Amino acid sequence: MDGQSLFLVLAAFGAYLILMIGIGVYFSTRTQNSSEYFLGGRGLGGWVAALSAQASDMSGWLLMGLPGAIYISGTGQIWIAVGLLIGTALNWIFIASRLRRYTIRANNSVTLPQYFKNRFHDDSNSLLAISSVIIVIFFLVYTASSLAAGGKLFYTIFGIDYRVALSIGMAVILLYTVLGGFLAVCVTDFIQGTLMLIGLMVVPILAWTFISGGLGGKLAESGVNAQAFLSPFMNDGKPLSFIGILSQLAWGLGYCGMPHILIRFMAVKNEKELNSAKSIGIIWCTISLGFACFIGVLGRAYLMPTILGATGAASSENVFIEMILKLFTTDIYLPFIGGLFLCGILAAIMSTADSQLLVTASAIAEDFYKGVIRRNKDEDDRKVLRISKITVFVVAVLAYLIALNPESSVMALVSDAWAGFGSAFGPVVLLSLYWKRANLPGAAACMAGGALTVILWDYIPLAGGQTLSNSTGIYSLLVGFFVGLVLMVVVSLMTKAPDASIVREFEEAVENKAE
Repeated sequence: MDGQSLFLVLAAFGAYLILMIGIGVYFSTRTQNSSEYFLGGRGLGGWVAALSAQASDMSGWLLMGLPGAIYISGTGQIWIAVGLLIGTALNWIFIASRLRRYTIRANNSVTLPQYFKNRFHDDSNSLLAISSVIIVIFFLVYTASSLAAGGKLFYTIFGIDYRVALSIGMAVILLYTVLGGFLAVCVTDFIQGTLMLIGLMVVPILAWTFISGGLGGKLAESGVNAQAFLSPFMNDGKPLSFIGILSQLAWGLGYCGMPHILIRFMAVKNEKELNSAKSIGIIWCTISLGFACFIGVLGRAYLMPTILGATGAASSENVFIEMILKLFTTDIYLPFIGGLFLCGILAAIMSTADSQLLVTASAIAEDFYKGVIRRNKDEDDRKVLRISKITVFVVAVLAYLIALNPESSVMALVSDAWAGFGSAFGPVVLLSLYWKRANLPGAAACMAGGALTVILWDYIPLAGGQTLSNSTGIYSLLVGFFVGLVLMVVVSLMTKAPDASIVREFEEAVENKAE
């Protein structure tokens, strides 16, 4: 990229980052207490809620991890996208409305751990403690994946040292998250979700017009068997097993346990806005996942003779970045526009990292500090807000340290964190909304059992020096979710049934008497 192109791309990035910081400054004057900082006073409209939920969900994984996996291994990786689309739709249809109503009925809970405590009348605060620890552990990994994606983006475009790039991305995210809280995060996520969608659609369509000789011919030139590469039942040139397909589809199970997505459902203004958000969110997800897969396939042909992931070449996770750079600084000389589309990747990264930081801060300050450490004591709300902002900074630094390795895989980091949340919280959220017999011991057993299953499956070499994940090829979420589900059902049935007051609250929330 020549000097003029680099300047114009840099100008686009500068304008975008200034806008994000400006939003944070604006909302800093409208955030007066911890409830507004974490939930925005339950005032989100349908469009903002939908795009904020989806943008915070997909992260850099959508524009880097998924296209990169398809670029390397072929369309056998699309089952992840299929699972996520099914999970997104089911989450909006079956979880969103009930969770919003129930969190209002359950003493107006403003965080997911608070909902667990209030739903099961947990006077011991054990669910607050367990869920807060789980959030901190897995969001450290998840936030690290976002920061790693940002570092790779700046390194690839500007040639900045990976660690310096990592520091720049973290500083901007920290600034507007600490200043503006939930409202700033949601408004920036709305802008970022829009930018992501436009980039996902426009870039591959334009790149397609520059491919000569047919897609199959170009794929063959890149060193892959075109027929196998384009078959959803082949992975890296080999037949995809039933276990492989099932493990990819299992990604959809994670949705009902993602705190940074569920908090958007809780914050919507009313049922009417939530109903419109459902359609918007599902349509956004369908389009974005479809085009992300298309980018992985098309990039293999369009970037020829460059083959990403080869010796001395950029990582395969940079396929979308490389497509934008080639398209807008070589084939079409519009580098400023290219810079705006590259901001779409930065948007995906930032929209998830800010949400993760905010949820982690709420878990530590609102749930663990105020709910467990300072239990039964009046606590100045301004002090809780101050601790929350300090927590955002500390968590960001810890995630930064995890992401310092430039070889960090965005896909692997997201996979581990997604499995952890889906297994620990997914069954609890689902059964708390649909099974009146669910109780406190069952919820605690589910959280602990699901989280520990993922940690053992992904990190502990129990199978001849290998992890169970590597030796079996089964995604830990598939195992952890059902371990948690079984534990919650069995332990709930073996222990005392919920009190009449808990059952009454359940029936009122289900019958929509919460508002």
